[in-house]
Amino acid sequence: MVGKKWRIGLPLHLMLIPGLLAILIFSYIPMVGVVIAFQKYVPAKGVFGSKWIGLNNFKYVMDLPDFYQVFWNTLYIASMKVAVGLIVPVVIAILLNELRKEVVRRWVQTLIYLPYFLSWVILSGVLLDILSPSQGIVNQLLQGVGIKSIFFLGDNRWFPFTLVISNEWKEFGFSTIVYIAAILGINPSLYEAAVVDGASRWRQTWHITLPGMAPIIVLMATLSVGNILNAGFEQVFNLYSPIVYQSGDIIDTFVYRIGMVDAQYGVATAVGLFKSVISFILISLSYVLAYRFANYRIF
Repeated sequence: MVGKKWRIGLPLHLMLIPGLLAILIFSYIPMVGVVIAFQKYVPAKGVFGSKWIGLNNFKYVMDLPDFYQVFWNTLYIASMKVAVGLIVPVVIAILLNELRKEVVRRWVQTLIYLPYFLSWVILSGVLLDILSPSQGIVNQLLQGVGIKSIFFLGDNRWFPFTLVISNEWKEFGFSTIVYIAAILGINPSLYEAAVVDGASRWRQTWHITLPGMAPIIVLMATLSVGNILNAGFEQVFNLYSPIVYQSGDIIDTFVYRIGMVDAQYGVATAVGLFKSVISFILISLSYVLAYRFANYRIF
């Protein structure tokens, strides 16, 4: 019996080999480069020839006047993205569920999903046009109602909120899929009983729809804790400029400039390792919370 099971399972295990090799080559072997964080790295000398300097790179980073501002920006922007990214999709999913015409619902879903499939390179060009302080349609509308033009991409007061809103515009359509699936999983007999009792649509939403979605909402909220330091490199890199570094510079863009522009590879690796360690702790915490509050298990 054991031999029969082994023969049946062997082809399935062999199918895993290409995937395991890919993970080994692209995920685990490059981790050797983490040692650069503890070296005065010189590309000509390589990892094994560069001078070992211990924690000096980390001390240098901690002494940088901009580092703590960058760390705060990352937490601030990412936290807002997580909060808005939980509220907006839930609301949109409930509103879509209230649409009775299937054709209208499908058209609306298609329209709100579309931005998700566009890259930030394309969307940044769109945002630069519509948010232009002189000719952008948004500022033209604001001026039309007597409000002074706002430099959304060049004002430190507005830039973080511009990042959060534009990110949600891109992402919320796809995020609603999870919550729509949760709504469809609610027992229809609960709504029928509520109608018999005279409950309005608002009461049905408050007492049936939201409680039915609660496990998924809790799960998504706890899992999002692990992404609290991911403020969106691609978006920020395509939208920010030196005049908004104070409010828009995040860890990922900070690492890019130190490593790729200033060629301080050891310092950049130290910052990246610092972020990775904290992210690992937060991801572990998020899975513990997901298991405790939503009964979510990896295995």
